[in-house]
Order: sequence, then structure tokens, then C-alpha cells
Amino acid sequence: MSLKLRLARAGAKKRPIFHVVVADSRFPRDGRFVEKVGTYNPLLPKDSKERVKLQIERVKHWLSKGAQPTDRVLRFLDAAGLMKRKPRSNPERAIPRAEQKAAEEAKAAAAAAAPATAAPATAAPAPAATAAPAAPTPEPSAPTS
Repeated sequence: MSLKLRLARAGAKKRPIFHVVVADSRFPRDGRFVEKVGTYNPLLPKDSKERVKLQIERVKHWLSKGAQPTDRVLRFLDAAGLMKRKPRSNPERAIPRAEQKAAEEAKAAAAAAAPATAAPATAAPAPAATAAPAAPTPEPSAPTS
């Protein structure tokens, strides 16, 4: 049984609240779980202490039993100082789309200009390949009656 520390959604429509639960990875997201070890309210401000509540001792217990946290729960555990999360490197994420598009167009224009300047340097015509004589086609025969 592979255990996960993950979020289970609760709350009303458009007013989510999540329970941090220990569950078997085969169970549905909001389905059966082993134990509830905290809550997460995304509607509260990020600096609020009530936004993420964890039962630290129970989380440590389940981590020692081999439970693996999901990405979002791993962020909470990293903020609480229980686990370290590797920073993800995506340098293109910070570049605005307009700048990305301009860079791609500049690269395409440079690529199009490079073959045009290289073409006059190879002005000598390529030798014509000698074609093998085509096999004679059989003449249509007269229909026999």
C-alpha cells in the first residue's frame, strides 16, 4: 500500500477548503483516507497563519512510515521546515510572451538570411546526374478474340 500525503477538496462551490490527508494512492482524491493531518484554505491571505495548519507530529509519523507528499503538500512541508523541496528551474517562465515571440521571429529571420548569403558563394552549377535509360515500355497488344 503506497501512502500519499495529499489534498482532499472540501467546502462549497467557489469556496474551496482542502484537508491534508494521508491516503492510499489508489483511492480517489476526495475519497477514503487513513488520517486527516491538516487543512489548507487558499482563500486566506498568503501571510495568514490560518492558511495552512498541520499536525506536525502526525506528519512526521507518516513520513517515517514512507508516505510520499504530493507537490503542493511538499511546498507546505518545506515552509514548515519538515522536508526540503528542490527548486525548479524554468527560465522561460519569467519571459513575457511578446518578448518570446519577438526572439523567435528574430531567430527565424536570421536563419532565413543566412542561406541567402551563402547561396552566391556556391554559384557553380552542380553537375547533372546522368539518368539511366528507362526500360522500354511494352507496346499494347491487340485483343485476341
